[in-house]
Amino acid sequence: MIRSVMFDFGGVISTSPFDAFERYEQRNGLPEGFLRRVNSTNPDRNAWARLERGEVDVPTFCAQFEDEARALGFEVDATEVVGALSGEIRPQMVTAVRACSRRFKTACLTNNFLVSEEGIRPDVADVFSLFDAVFESSKLGVRKPDPEFYRLACEALDVDPRETVFLDDLGINLKPAREMGMHTIKVVSPDVALRELFALVDGAVR
Repeated sequence: MIRSVMFDFGGVISTSPFDAFERYEQRNGLPEGFLRRVNSTNPDRNAWARLERGEVDVPTFCAQFEDEARALGFEVDATEVVGALSGEIRPQMVTAVRACSRRFKTACLTNNFLVSEEGIRPDVADVFSLFDAVFESSKLGVRKPDPEFYRLACEALDVDPRETVFLDDLGINLKPAREMGMHTIKVVSPDVALRELFALVDGAVR
């Protein structure tokens, strides 16, 4: 029985930050996939991981990220990379969250960081308000794919992982959730992912 539906934010509720990475690479003559390569090098302790766990502020992150890129052979402006990351909200996903919230416990599980002292964007705050709970790596000090992140979410919602559906755009984040017993959906196309979700819960959120 499904009792909970959990959503990633960037790449699921909003457009993927990797789209912004690609645009930056194209503008600056970097190899395709270079920024993702920087982030996948020493993924638990690199600048991006430390930023998302709230261990460093943005200026410190920028200096460290630029050093990491330089070590891989290219110069980047990390401030520009961070500034380009704000994605667009996907209306169909917001509609799905509203529908799910009428029948299931819902949560947002996001690896994130705050760029400014003003906090999150108003449109993001509006989406966050739809969930029963929001789990942010920058506040918890733990990030996906650490299994502790998923355990905290299940405990807070008082659900078993086997009673939960989790949608994320990254396989590396879905693997530990699946190993815990969650039903997982990889979001490549939002419309396809939502069809999979509706099929999984047997039409209960239509």
